[in-house]
Parts: sequence; C-alpha cells; structure tokens
Amino acid sequence: MALNKLTDRKAKAFHGPGLLGDGGGLFLQVTPSGSRSWIFRFKTAGKVRTMGLGACHAVTLAAAREKAAECRKQRADSLDPLEERRAAGAARKAQGVTFREAAESCIETMQGGWRSAKTPSIWKYTLATYAYPHFGDLPVSLVTLARVEAALKPIWAKREEAGKPETARRLRRFIEAVLDYSTAKGWRSGDNPAKLDGPLRFLIPKLEEAATVTHHAAMPYAEVPAFVAELAARDDLSSIALHVLILTACRTSEVLNAKWDEVDLEKGVWTIPLRRMKTAKAHRVPLSTAAIAAFEAATRFRREGDDWVFPGARHGAPLSNMSLLQLLRRMRRQNVTAHGFRSSFRTWAEETTHYTHDVKEAALAHYSGSKVERAYQRSDHFAKRKPLMNDWSEFCVSTIEY
Repeated sequence: MALNKLTDRKAKAFHGPGLLGDGGGLFLQVTPSGSRSWIFRFKTAGKVRTMGLGACHAVTLAAAREKAAECRKQRADSLDPLEERRAAGAARKAQGVTFREAAESCIETMQGGWRSAKTPSIWKYTLATYAYPHFGDLPVSLVTLARVEAALKPIWAKREEAGKPETARRLRRFIEAVLDYSTAKGWRSGDNPAKLDGPLRFLIPKLEEAATVTHHAAMPYAEVPAFVAELAARDDLSSIALHVLILTACRTSEVLNAKWDEVDLEKGVWTIPLRRMKTAKAHRVPLSTAAIAAFEAATRFRREGDDWVFPGARHGAPLSNMSLLQLLRRMRRQNVTAHGFRSSFRTWAEETTHYTHDVKEAALAHYSGSKVERAYQRSDHFAKRKPLMNDWSEFCVSTIEY
C-alpha cells in the first residue's frame, strides 16, 4: 500500500471537485462549492465509511497523515475509527455531567418502579438539602470518598440529638445509587465511594447501626377489646377504617387506599394489589365475620362514581394519612399509633396462640426465612391464616355484639 503520494504543491493545485488520494485511505476532498478538507475512507462490514479529519486551512497535510495513521492503527485492532471518535466525544462530554444532573436523570429513570408517589420528592429533597451543597455542581466523575464523607458527617451521630442518623442512612443509599447509575451511563468509572462495604465504613464506622429502629407506639393487646368496643360505638368513617385496620392487622396505607373492587364480602377475601404492598407482592386478607361487618358499615359512606372504601373530604381521594392519628387523639390515646396495632396483634399471636411463625408473619405480609427460602416459598398460608384472623377478631370484639 503506497503512502504519501501527495505534496503540498499537488494538494494546492487540485481544485476538484472530487477526491485526490494520498494513500492508505487518506484523501483530499474538494466539493463543488470549493470547500477543501481531509477525509479518511475505510471499509467495515462490507460498507465504505468516510470520516472527516478537518478542513485544509486548519489541518496541514502532515497533520492529516498523522490522523490517518491513527485510524489505520485502529482498523488493525478491528476498531471502527468513527465509533471510537464518537465514544471519545461522549466521554469528554460526560466529564461535564454534574452530580445534580446525574441525580435528576437517575430519579426520572427509577421512579417508574417506585410504589409510592412520594418517593421521588424524598429523593430530591434529601439530595438537594444534604448532597448538592457539597458536590451538586461538580462533575459526577469527580465525586470522591472525601466529598461523600463531608456530606454525611454533619448529619450522622449515633447518640447526639443534633445528628440525623436516619437521614444520613437514606442519603448514603441515594448517593450510592446515583453514582452506580452514572457508572452504568458511562459518566464515571472506578469504585463507588458511597458503598457501605467500602472504605467509607472506616471513615464513618457503624453508619447503619446509627439508624436505630423506632418502634410504633402500640397498645398492649389486653387493652384492645375495650378499645374496640369504644371504637364500635362511634359512627364516623375514620372509626370504621381503624376498626378494619385492627381486625385485619394491615398497614394504614393499605387500609385507607382500599377500593371496593378489591373486596369480596361474599367470599370474605380482600386482595390488596402488589403496587400498594410494601413487599411488592399481592396480599390476600381473610376477612372474619367482624371484619366483613366493618366493611359493610363503610358502604353507607360510598359515593357514586367513587370506588374508595374510605373516601375523604375531597372527591376522588381517600381519607388522609392523618385521619386515624387524629381519631386516636380525639379518643385521648396520645401514646398509641394506628400502625402499633400490628404489634398488638403480633404480640397476642405470639403469647396466646400456637400458630407457626410463618403463618403469623404471613398475616402481617412479612417475608420470612433467608433469601433462598423466600425464593422457593410459593404459599401465602391463606388457609392457615383464616382461623388465625378469626381468633384475633373474636378476641377483639369479645366485649361487643354485632
């Protein structure tokens, strides 16, 4: 393959239009308009491709030959020079993608898989408040361990009141996710400095333990029957909703967002769809006679064209999350939360029944066993949960009549 066929004089003397070859895929190209440039031509997958190397007034013949030589080297390595240039350009552009921009893209991509509509707002607020001031406008490729530590340390404290361990724990997870997402997008490379099992654990030891578990205030199960009797004497929708929550041992959001098409009173089954479950698995709730009666009481509040079991003041929306807490306050139960009745149920089941651990956990829609065990577990123990929930209901309503 002959190379360096041209001289500067020959190149200047060629007025085209057309191509004048220097050898090895390098050509001088002159368009009908008189524009002059250097191009590299090569064949890949049976097709001829053309790659521009620059205008003649900016790139000399010698410089064009150097560029063409680099292209030939890439071809010898079975690489496509055009694709390599595009990849290099993308990499240079990625150097300018800030952490803030990467986070916004990450949230937009992930939010379709989030169950709660509030999750994107939590991500945005947490990152904007605690991460962006430290490295929000920094290229995501330059977010280092020291910068992650600087963002976490001010809000991390194990026992100090000034600390915000839960927020710090959440922030670390969010930063880790954004950096992993950025690596997947080609915006950064190398290890993720926000990973808990990396060097970060030596800079902020026992970060996960800092987020101590806060249990929801629960009513001792022995007091539940008297409370349920008091609740049954009330005739408002919030009281009925709390009654259903207690008798089914379901979460507040699962109860308040219930729709009539989920409830089969004839068969005594309430099927909560997976999109509303914390475990992302549909949950069948066996309804006792008392629970069915509570659902039937809610039918008096049903609105035409509104499928909510517990409709709120605003048409098309259910009761608010605060409705049950406000009810408990009106009933002078300041030391109790609605969610705490799940603990009341679990303690009652543990101390007074002989149902297996799996059945009791399934009643609360909890996973049980190791990850491998859960993968092979297909039964939701519905048949076994039915007598459990009947026993619980009989205990709860033992002082009232339906």
